[in-house]
Amino acid sequence: MADNKGSQKRYPPELKERAVRLVQELRQKNPADHSIISRVARQLGVGTESLRQWVKQADVDAGRQLGLTTAEHDELVTLRKENRELRGTNEILLASASFFGAELDRRSKK
Repeated sequence: MADNKGSQKRYPPELKERAVRLVQELRQKNPADHSIISRVARQLGVGTESLRQWVKQADVDAGRQLGLTTAEHDELVTLRKENRELRGTNEILLASASFFGAELDRRSKK
């Protein structure tokens, strides 16, 4: 499982990987047991919903479940940031072109 670049780093990546691996191993042994995540979360001292999300993301990354992979999510975040920066640059360029165009008009009328 890849390291999530979220704003909150409450648990170390090693703990996340260990917890996900443990849940996956226990699910293989007993697929009918629906209390695995809550038991593993309690044993490792992590939040149940956090562990549930880690397992879900690991399944998406492995192709066992549909969704946005970690790599795709990271790329999307990067592209959105770049898009915002380019839009800001375009606004500056349009404003400066308008300013200098008006300045040239004023000079030509003199």
